[in-house]
Amino acid sequence: QVQLVESGGDLVQPGGSLRLSCAASGSIIRISTMAWYRQAPGKERELVASITTGRNPDYADSVKGRFTISRDNAKNSVFLQMNSLKPEDTAVYCCNALLFSGGLHGSYWGQGTQVTVSS
Repeated sequence: QVQLVESGGDLVQPGGSLRLSCAASGSIIRISTMAWYRQAPGKERELVASITTGRNPDYADSVKGRFTISRDNAKNSVFLQMNSLKPEDTAVYCCNALLFSGGLHGSYWGQGTQVTVSS
């Protein structure tokens, strides 16, 4: 069984910074891609950033230049450094991993962490 657990969400003022973390655990053979998604109230879930081994990270246009995604493969972890936060960044941020477990390749999700940007 695979679990993803996020942390780091908080209430922050506009212009502030937060660092989100996500750790995957369980019977993991290899993780190919890790990503952060977000969903704001009344809106569809959107891809924020993704990172695949051997490739450059991808970012949504709305966060380019402000957010940075990184990975620690030894710890099966992914991070999202968020700077210059805006009220429109308010959302539940969820971690996703595409990985091999038990001989199968699947998509796994964390439960999410709330990020609120407000003065």
